[in-house]
Formats: sequence, C-alpha cells, structure tokens
Amino acid sequence: MNVLWVKGSGTVQQVLDSIAETPILAYNSVLTTIRVLERKGYLEHLKDGRAHVYTPLVGRTEATRSEIRHLVGRFFKDSHEQLVLNLLEDQGIGQEEIRRLRDMLVNKDPIRKNAK
Repeated sequence: MNVLWVKGSGTVQQVLDSIAETPILAYNSVLTTIRVLERKGYLEHLKDGRAHVYTPLVGRTEATRSEIRHLVGRFFKDSHEQLVLNLLEDQGIGQEEIRRLRDMLVNKDPIRKNAK
C-alpha cells in the first residue's frame, strides 16, 4: 500500500520494483497481497493491455484506522484500553513517550475540555 500511496497507481511489477526489502519478494507474493487488498476494498484495478494497474481506494489514515479497529475487535474484545495496555507492557515506554501520551489524553478528554 505504501508504494501505491506514494506512486498513485501501479502494476504488480512496478510495486515489486519499488520495494527495497531484502530478501527480494517473489512476484507471486506481491500479487497475492495486492489481490487480498483489492478483495478487502483497499484497491481497485483497471486493465491496461495485459497488465492490471492498481489504484488505492482508501487513504493511509483510513486504512490504518480500519485495520486497528479489526485488530482491537479480533484480539482485544473491542477494548482499545486492552490494546494500549498490551503495547505498554510488551514494549515498555520512555518518559518522553509517557509525557506525550499524557498530553494527548488530557487534550482528548471531553470532561476536561468542558471544565476549562
């Protein structure tokens, strides 16, 4: 998806050529992933001769939020709190990250916003 968001559209080969991973992915692996993304509604394709040109249907933010909702529902019983606690317990967190999270929570808290 990152390649297609940057390029705007592309064939499987163009996506493969733009991926800078080592080891190099197989064409069929990229094709399979693109087909799954298309089935999920993230991409569409148009025929250009024999090639299919794929274009994103959703932006990065929308796709990220959709996948997080799916993750939370599937593994954390729709509890965002459990997801965050799991991340904090697993990864640990530095003082600067704690400060940023605290600031974000204070600014998102509707009760505190109304009290100001």
